[in-house]
Amino acid sequence: MQRLSNGDTAPEFTLTDAAGEDVRLSDLRGRKVVAYFYPAAGTPGCTKEACDFRDSLASLTSAGYTVVGISPDTPAKLATFTEKESLTFPLLSDPDHAVTKAWGAWGEKKNYGRAYEGLLRSTVVLDEDGVVTNAQYNVRATGHVARLRRELGID
Repeated sequence: MQRLSNGDTAPEFTLTDAAGEDVRLSDLRGRKVVAYFYPAAGTPGCTKEACDFRDSLASLTSAGYTVVGISPDTPAKLATFTEKESLTFPLLSDPDHAVTKAWGAWGEKKNYGRAYEGLLRSTVVLDEDGVVTNAQYNVRATGHVARLRRELGID
């Protein structure tokens, strides 16, 4: 898959959120966006990352960023995860991996020496016009949000 790079225009999407409502990337124009891709709601790494975004949301929002999480989970599973972890930003469902692939967050993974295709934990930051300003692939769940905040100059 082709990964997004700084200066690329992010591919448009329409995805369903935890409440069953459609969210379009074009509806977020005019705001800076942090879109993060994670493999599965409720797993230890994904929970850690989501909670780190939740705990950093005030500083990200005050710096003008809107956060959205994208995974292959169903809206019902996202709703359960959102409620359980008290998440206050939208989680979006990409069950067919179309957006994940278009944004370059799908590729070869290795686990115990076995190679397979899957979702790569990734974060893409967009400016108000939907242009990529920061794209990170194969990030670690722990410490990622703190590092992203430092790179974006957010205390």
